[in-house]
Amino acid sequence: MRNFRKQEQGVTLISYIFILLIVGFFVMLILKITPIYMDHNKVVNSLAGLKDLPDLENKSIYAIKKNLDNRFNVNYVYDVTAEDITIVKRGNYVRVDIEYEVVEPLVGDLSLLAQFHDFLEFGEE
Repeated sequence: MRNFRKQEQGVTLISYIFILLIVGFFVMLILKITPIYMDHNKVVNSLAGLKDLPDLENKSIYAIKKNLDNRFNVNYVYDVTAEDITIVKRGNYVRVDIEYEVVEPLVGDLSLLAQFHDFLEFGEE
């Protein structure tokens, strides 16, 4: 007797849905992560812009924080607060540390956490 059974070929509807769910999840991750890293780039550029300040090593801690805060306001950086900025001054040596984290909700109870630590050292100790 002949076997007239055909072999199934192709992707089923359930497979299409599963593939779309996986692709959709990664697209959502990219759409959530991209703005976080774009804002982080603004923080890095603001920090690097402090090097262009004339006579930075003679400025007060308050003046440095104020300048950094102004740069953040111009660049629309809202993730960094004053508590996230630490400035150490010893003589002509200045170290500015910025350590902050961003929590971005994804779906339900699932969130994305990004932690950043950047610093700038200027002058001699």
